[in-house]
Amino acid sequence: MEIEKILPEIIEKNNKKILLIVLDGLGGLPNPNTGLTELETAKIPNLHNFAKKGTCGLTIPVLPGVTPGSGPAHLSLFGYDPVEHQIGRGVLETLGIGKHLDKEDLAIRGNFATIDENRIVTDRRAGRIATEENEKLVEIISENIKEIKGIKISIYTVKEHRCAIILKGKNLNPFLIENDPEKEGNPIRKIEPLSDDAKFTSEILEEFIKQVESILKNQQTKAKTILLRGFSKIPGIQTFEEKYLLKAACISSYPMYKGLSRLVGMDIIEGLETFHNRINALIDYYKNYDFFYFHYKKTDSAGEDGNFEKKVSVLEDFDEKLPDILKLKFEAIAITGDHSTPAVLKGHSWHPVPISIVSPNIMPDYIDTFTERTCGNGLLGTFHAINVIYLLLAASLKMKKFGA
Repeated sequence: MEIEKILPEIIEKNNKKILLIVLDGLGGLPNPNTGLTELETAKIPNLHNFAKKGTCGLTIPVLPGVTPGSGPAHLSLFGYDPVEHQIGRGVLETLGIGKHLDKEDLAIRGNFATIDENRIVTDRRAGRIATEENEKLVEIISENIKEIKGIKISIYTVKEHRCAIILKGKNLNPFLIENDPEKEGNPIRKIEPLSDDAKFTSEILEEFIKQVESILKNQQTKAKTILLRGFSKIPGIQTFEEKYLLKAACISSYPMYKGLSRLVGMDIIEGLETFHNRINALIDYYKNYDFFYFHYKKTDSAGEDGNFEKKVSVLEDFDEKLPDILKLKFEAIAITGDHSTPAVLKGHSWHPVPISIVSPNIMPDYIDTFTERTCGNGLLGTFHAINVIYLLLAASLKMKKFGA
């Protein structure tokens, strides 16, 4: 990005605070029965009032027409080029549960899944098994699989159906085809190398899956295999504080987002399983940080499940609690999403995401509702999400004049 060339000479530190609220998978598409999106359907007076006080627009998470994963979409919001910094989900998931990665380690994100006798995937999330059940299965697998071909293998519970796997040893390569078929009703894929150097790693993981399925076959659980995704090694990246002179904190209950935040050098506030805990953390740590990233996951989960009514409901739940967040004084507050997850598509999509920014240093526009269509008419227009952080820095008077 061009701004990064001049950022070191214009960025400056002050005591003004910034809050970035990310409603995961915020954007939606119209319900065929009503013609209204989830945001247009929900009763969200506080979000509408926020938009009325602020300046609105739409963000493009990565590039026009490109459907982003949560990692690239969040990197954009944090001001890092997601195309330049391609970070695998495995690294994010592993860091998110507080596991250390050495430079040569291979990190993998796993989903416990259900397959039939022909290895057809019937449920990619094994019915979203409880975290406690996940922990029991991970314990059994850990006891029985410790090493394959001299490579140490460790598996860890993340949350619900998700797990993380770390491979330690030499000659590990992440250039592999994932075994996730991405849709139910398709056979589980073979993990194949995308280069000759990855053949050794693919053989280890194919053997790992074979042994896992043998173990799970005899367990009373919907989890009968593991879909392996996000093969990755830890990259080098400039920290948030080095780049923006901001001491930053992550307020999230989900490991992947904590992992991404940890990767860019944010402090992770732990023990935040409930929304009430997260609001209290914002209050308790308010004096300690310049920048807070506040994450809300339920919008994305409902969208991925294709549950339009549930997404409407969780938007309304968030709206009820928003006034408690806004009691604190921030020089600039943005409310947006990392990407769109329309319930009608049951997954992430490329559609632009609503955003509203409130600051005494930004001119409000005439938008009075927080929806996809209305925000598209705001003064911010449609812009790349990577610029969100720079607008927040400017609104907080943290960037000096450029040039004479």
